[in-house]
Amino acid sequence: MRSPAHPYPRMRIGPYTLPNNLFVAPMAGVTDRPFRKLCKQLGAGYAVSEMVTSRPDLQDSLKTSRRANHEGEAAPIAVQIAGTDAVMMADAARYNIDRGAQIIDINMGCPAKKVCNKWAGSALMQDETLALHIVEAVVQACAPHGVPVTLKMRTGWADQAKNAPTIALAAEAAGVQMLTVHGRTREQGYKGQAEHDTVARIKSLVRIPVVANGDVNSPQAARDVLARTGADAVMIGRAAQGRPWIFREIAHFLGTGTELPPPTRAELKDWMLAHLLEHYALYGEHTGVRSARKHLGWYAQSFADPAVWQASACRQRINTATTSDTQLAAVTDLFDEWDALGHLPGAMPHTSCAPRYPDTPTFESWKLAA
Repeated sequence: MRSPAHPYPRMRIGPYTLPNNLFVAPMAGVTDRPFRKLCKQLGAGYAVSEMVTSRPDLQDSLKTSRRANHEGEAAPIAVQIAGTDAVMMADAARYNIDRGAQIIDINMGCPAKKVCNKWAGSALMQDETLALHIVEAVVQACAPHGVPVTLKMRTGWADQAKNAPTIALAAEAAGVQMLTVHGRTREQGYKGQAEHDTVARIKSLVRIPVVANGDVNSPQAARDVLARTGADAVMIGRAAQGRPWIFREIAHFLGTGTELPPPTRAELKDWMLAHLLEHYALYGEHTGVRSARKHLGWYAQSFADPAVWQASACRQRINTATTSDTQLAAVTDLFDEWDALGHLPGAMPHTSCAPRYPDTPTFESWKLAA
């Protein structure tokens, strides 16, 4: 019987036992090293890097090297690769293994036009023969290194072509050790609602772990998706943008059946500032200050009414800052501004009985380490 503290058995991917069954989805431009580390420190049991190209001419580019940067990140290190050529994908797997990848994930789920127009990502689901050739080549490349291969896909290309169960069975036979299924077709993109009946169907067909992805945006949704599909884990993407503490909320809810009180303002401030420091360290000041703006916007809207964020005197300063010092100061002033106004509608209270995770980062600790 599952204990209240651990309502779901710990998952394994190859030789790796994961802390829990709450995963961070790979999202281009979002799940870089600073974001992955923060999500893990706030309760996520596993995170996959944003996808890296299999094209050898781009592997040493600054963009790709940043995406594959896992310095200081807790194991296992999972790298997602994307491409359309079996040989190049196998080479990309070996290339990333040589640089520290401990798990290789194949991208067969990205719906972006610029990816699908090149027949990569979810476009591969239109050509099952090619998809299987890629899976087989990557598995064979990883096997001598003892590196497990996982696959992320959608339910199909279109509503009339939901072939994920067929691909799942073929991938399992080829040696894939975990499947993640987003409950939408490529045609849907991110519109409408995810359907998880296909995920449940796949879970009933295969013996390897299955992860459900799509519209897991609350502790209750995670519980319901796990119950409906029988999946071994859930993967969370957009719901974690600006809300990386969603993982500890879900973990608490699954373990106790009760909702975890929201973070305190002090915690939120620490997390945002710590995230910024790590972000600047990875991207450098010029790029880091600009690319951090989207994260700061997501943060602000996750714990304050969007109208309050729009009206904030600090918002313009945050979005026009050109140095890390001015951006950090603007974020600090934002909290001071809201503190002066009191408990705003939709904002978090000053105090909370929510337990702080022992390894939760603080601004000061990250500043000393930087």
